Amino acid sequence: MTPIIDPNSERGRQMLKKVASEEPTTQGDPPPVARYRKKPVVVEAEQWFKNGDHSGDYAEDRDVLDDGHVQRISGDVARERGWEGSVVRYFRRPDVPGDQVCRHCGQTMHVHGWIDTKEGGHIVCPGDWIITGVQGERYPCKPDIFAATYEPA
Repeated sequence: MTPIIDPNSERGRQMLKKVASEEPTTQGDPPPVARYRKKPVVVEAEQWFKNGDHSGDYAEDRDVLDDGHVQRISGDVARERGWEGSVVRYFRRPDVPGDQVCRHCGQTMHVHGWIDTKEGGHIVCPGDWIITGVQGERYPCKPDIFAATYEPA
């Protein structure tokens, strides 16, 4: 059985220091497992249900191609015209038909969104939370995981 080390105790700090100074081995027992607590970090989050729900979707002006000319329009005009949001965009992939049922939420893909992330991007199901992390990154989180992990600050 691998011992658990409390990194906050004097003995735990000594053991971790000893383990860190030892040469790694290819044989024998694995190094002891230390316990860590997630730092309490306040994040911003909004629940998303449909295109345009995120407060950042129409927060900035954007350049659009209109009749062969580039025009700058306001976020309000983009919202009025029903254009896709800039944070959670329309989900569209040529290899996934819009009437396909999502394996996560059971709704058709036509009502889903897409968010660009550091890892490339993720599908956003209606009801997912969009979290803005400590470095300004945005990512989706399923409602049950959000409820188990976050509480109002």
